[in-house]
Amino acid sequence: MKKFFGKLWSGAKKFTERVGKRNLVLILCMFGIGAVVYLNFLLFGSPASDVPYGTSNMADNYTADDVAASNSSAEGLDNYFASTALDRQRARDEAIEVLRTVVASAEALDTTKTQALEDISVIAKDIERESNIETLVRSKGFADCIAVISGNTVNVIVKTDGLLPGEVAQIKEIVYEQTGTEPVNVKIIEKAM
Repeated sequence: MKKFFGKLWSGAKKFTERVGKRNLVLILCMFGIGAVVYLNFLLFGSPASDVPYGTSNMADNYTADDVAASNSSAEGLDNYFASTALDRQRARDEAIEVLRTVVASAEALDTTKTQALEDISVIAKDIERESNIETLVRSKGFADCIAVISGNTVNVIVKTDGLLPGEVAQIKEIVYEQTGTEPVNVKIIEKAM
């Protein structure tokens, strides 16, 4: 057992020497920020994500202060969509800033810089695809929409009084055309008007 841990420790030392302490810290920071962005989405990006399809209730997502602060439920819902879009953009801006720091670092490995550039490219593509989905869903007559791409899944939050099966199919088709995501990996969340 002692031999095993000795070999493990010496392997870790060699890896740290080969990669460099600063690069190792940068890599760990990138993974940490990725985890924070993902947790932010899970915790705040979709408050109704654990509610079964078709049963989300706007009242469950607002406190009494939120309801009292808005002049009407429609205004509160508009604030929800604006706030969600702002939170999504803020999280992405933070992730991109860290990736740009890695790219600009003189001490970062070329592979780390290449990965950071690829990550920035993926984020930019996701932003474009989300914008396309939101525009196309609104063009189908929905008052508002937020799309969030996370890996191979897409969450679409739609402002509606109830979705018909044909409308669900339209939204899933739009998502498939824009992202290639299979309908089984598309989650549609209704926010009551």
